[in-house]
Amino acid sequence: MTYPPGDSIVRIRNEQSADVADIERVTVAAFENAVHSDHMEQFITRALRAADALTVSLVAEDDSGIIGHAAVSPVMISSGESGWFGLGPVAVTPERQGTGVGTQLVHAALEILREKGAHGCVVLGEPVYYARFGFFADPALVLDGVPPEYFQMISFTGSNPSGTVTYHQAFNVRS
Repeated sequence: MTYPPGDSIVRIRNEQSADVADIERVTVAAFENAVHSDHMEQFITRALRAADALTVSLVAEDDSGIIGHAAVSPVMISSGESGWFGLGPVAVTPERQGTGVGTQLVHAALEILREKGAHGCVVLGEPVYYARFGFFADPALVLDGVPPEYFQMISFTGSNPSGTVTYHQAFNVRS
């Protein structure tokens, strides 16, 4: 997939093994000054990869190299609803934030999930940003310990599950 945001061409493609160090570099830089981050995102991505739990792992690159990454992994819902995934971490280098790279990564990840027959996707993030993709907060679907407006969902089937969401254990890593 190729998208032209502004002056340079950004290519979105699946992660390759040679990309791992660049993905970590991008992730560290992207979250370095993020207020709502515990700065564990690079470790989460590494643990998801090690557990073979990255359902989707996309990179954004331009002529300078890798400038963004989006991860998607399965989630569990206490009601037993299957086919749901969690988007994140999504990382874009600071100098390319606000240029549409993250938007392109999210659109591409959601399209792949739809093609795979996923039922839906959840995300923990900025409500205004993720609303543009169709995500919304549903009080029937919760992530413990998180303000409800920051935990959002998008259904691909029209059916909205209820219950408590649990992310892969990789989200509990601390280094």
